[in-house]
Amino acid sequence: MAGEFEDGSSAEKLFNQGYSYTYDDVIFLPHYIDFPTDAVNLSTRLSRNIPLSIPCVSSPMDTVTESYMAAAMAAVGGIGVIHSNVTPSEQADMIRSVKSRRVPILSSPVFKTPDSRIVKEFEGDDVPFVFVTQSGNEKSKLLGYVAKSDWLGLKDTEIKLGDIMRADANMFVPCHYDLGQIDGKLKEEGRDFVVVEKEGGEVVDVVTKEEVERVKGYPKLGKGTVGYDGRWMVGAAIGTRESDKGRLEHLVKAGVDVIVLDSSQGNSIYQIEMIKYVKQTYPELDVIGGNVVTMSQAQNLIKAGVDGLRVGMGSGSICTTQEVCAVGRGQATAVYKVSSIAAQSGIPVIADGGISFSGHIVKALVLGASTVMMGSFLAGSTEAPGAYELNEEIVCHRDSVGIVSKELRNSFVNSNNLLYQKGFRVKKYRGMGSLEAMTKGSDQRYLGDTAKLKIAQGVVGAVADRGSVLKHVPYTMQAVKQGFQDLGASSLQSAHDLLRSKTLRLEVWVTL
Repeated sequence: MAGEFEDGSSAEKLFNQGYSYTYDDVIFLPHYIDFPTDAVNLSTRLSRNIPLSIPCVSSPMDTVTESYMAAAMAAVGGIGVIHSNVTPSEQADMIRSVKSRRVPILSSPVFKTPDSRIVKEFEGDDVPFVFVTQSGNEKSKLLGYVAKSDWLGLKDTEIKLGDIMRADANMFVPCHYDLGQIDGKLKEEGRDFVVVEKEGGEVVDVVTKEEVERVKGYPKLGKGTVGYDGRWMVGAAIGTRESDKGRLEHLVKAGVDVIVLDSSQGNSIYQIEMIKYVKQTYPELDVIGGNVVTMSQAQNLIKAGVDGLRVGMGSGSICTTQEVCAVGRGQATAVYKVSSIAAQSGIPVIADGGISFSGHIVKALVLGASTVMMGSFLAGSTEAPGAYELNEEIVCHRDSVGIVSKELRNSFVNSNNLLYQKGFRVKKYRGMGSLEAMTKGSDQRYLGDTAKLKIAQGVVGAVADRGSVLKHVPYTMQAVKQGFQDLGASSLQSAHDLLRSKTLRLEVWVTL
């Protein structure tokens, strides 16, 4: 290190003393600033051939990433990985849903046949329109629609929808329309909604004026993460069983851009064989291996042909692998060690787990990761699967609250490592190693799908409402840029170079 004084430790020295450090165990010392915050460039790679504008990946968990989340993540410049706790055809449909849209809005429209007479959906507040198709689903051509205001004004609610529906040929827009084009259409024609459709008349979604105004209130969206075909990019998780080869075929036909082999311990013969199968069968498709936490684990998967590595074992807020199995590693140590070996082969690393604050993202990236994968950090958002619950007592795991305000954290009553909360909107968040998730099929992630006794390696909790990812992620990235500026790093590559040259220094937090 240049200079008269030597403060702190180099990463090489700190992480080679036999200790296992989490993100909270270490702190970076500030360096020299010679550029503004906005000059920080966070562009990166998810895998060998997948570039991203921001280093953010949503986790393949069934309470985190489905179509809505994946579309939103692509819109802000990151990417979503859709979970596999559904049938192969359902997972493939989620991929198609993301690929077929250009606005991060999913309205879940209600479809009925012309002969339908009862519309129970209008009894709630969330359905302003019901759409009429020949088959009663979005796969057939749209014939017309019935507005809630029309329905509530009827005296005879036994009338067929086909007799009162409105037909409007001008309500359609093609699926390649972006937010600005849809907004222009709504304003120009004074409409309350437009129907987004594919060629052939299949309905993709319904976009309302209210939703467009909501999205316009968030930080301005750029081009997003798009492939060569101009469509949003999306990933999907699969397992390592023989049946996953069939699942993979479904996903490839749906247009998936990258595959994540989802295993809590990726250094296995099953994963190595699956990596080789994917690369031989679909050589143009990037495959990400993991999870790993050691250099030898990583090296085995690199030799097998992975295009990216996922790092973390037992570090997630709702993961109990370290407590149940006594196996894992502190996430800061794991990211540094695996990144060190992966960099020699040009393999990007995903730091998976342990992200509760923007500072954790800074630490993961500077220690060598190219991206961070987030579960609890995104759970509870508008785009996460599931419905909000309100004004009911919710029991949460202590660490699953994530980055909420100090006032909100103080509103929870702590008891035996659980949090009891009233008065805030929350969504369910569960580990894929929880018994609840295992009953849906995630047990193969823990190589336990053939076991008679299921051993939980995760818990079920709830996460407070975070609002939309379209706002949450851009603000978080601005905080990350400020952290990089304090370290004198104007890009991820710059941060990695400063760390490996021993210019950046660290210290260990000591709590007395």
